[in-house]
Amino acid sequence: MKNDFQPDTPAIAVVIPSYRVTRHIVGVIAGIGPEVTRIYVVDDKCPDGSGAFVRANCADPRVVVLEHELNQGVGGAVMTGYRAAIADGMDVIVKVDGDGQMDARLIPDFVAPILNGEADYTKGNRFFDLEQIRQMPRVRLFGNAILSLMTKLSSGYWDLFDPTNGYTAIHADAARHLPFDKISKRYFFETDMLFRLNTINAAVVDVPMDASYGDEVSNLKISKIVTEFMVKHARNFGKRIFYNYYLRNMSLASLELPLGLALFLWGAVYGGLHWLVSARAGVATPAGTVMLSALPVLMGTQLVLAFVAHDIASVPRRAIHRVASRRRRHV
Repeated sequence: MKNDFQPDTPAIAVVIPSYRVTRHIVGVIAGIGPEVTRIYVVDDKCPDGSGAFVRANCADPRVVVLEHELNQGVGGAVMTGYRAAIADGMDVIVKVDGDGQMDARLIPDFVAPILNGEADYTKGNRFFDLEQIRQMPRVRLFGNAILSLMTKLSSGYWDLFDPTNGYTAIHADAARHLPFDKISKRYFFETDMLFRLNTINAAVVDVPMDASYGDEVSNLKISKIVTEFMVKHARNFGKRIFYNYYLRNMSLASLELPLGLALFLWGAVYGGLHWLVSARAGVATPAGTVMLSALPVLMGTQLVLAFVAHDIASVPRRAIHRVASRRRRHV
């Protein structure tokens, strides 16, 4: 319950997943400004005992330490923080890592679009400033570009970039609609969040921020998660297309995609088989056969591109939390 702050002032909470960040976490908490009402430190069964460390070394009265009995991953820790913030009546929930990479002075920048009704969810983007991008290792830069393309396809947010950026904020009324138990609990968490947000038509906005690389050690091993990420992206893409174009709504795009794929595949298979037959016989493929193959391929390509154009234009733009807030006020 809101009992220690003004009801007319938006209550902002910060959730800090805590796992092997004892060197940085007290400094991260100290950098969080007075605009924040409550800070939830979620000890995700940290082997360094970061929860106890915060209790012993941090006197900030806003801090609430939550502890997991079993390690759940960053997603599980954030969901625990979300649940606690919602139960305490917070309005906006910001997620900040405990390793010192994220500048706490940017919290107002992440919260402003939400409070202004422009977004339900904001996330950091380190790719706005071309000069700052030069600080990013080339391998990470390339990996982010590939992951961003995959995320655009699976989440439907075509205007976003830097999908693995964990600096985020969400309105509590939007968070209430999320299936916390279904969201990926480990490294796919940030990307899966975008997919889940699209299924509730939440508006998402990128917030420019600088890239920062200190002495933190990443637990993410790209070689171990590439296959897992590809499978999960494909799964989310299929679910999103089914939910948005066949289960909840039907439009011309609902016909364009299957018809376009069918024509493209039929033309490609038909042409390929006849080309093999002609090649083995040592004769040229008849012009009519070429046309019967090329036309379906061209038509199918056009239909798929039309579907993609429709999908890009369908990115959610209206903040759903404003509608939810009005409904709650009238109840």
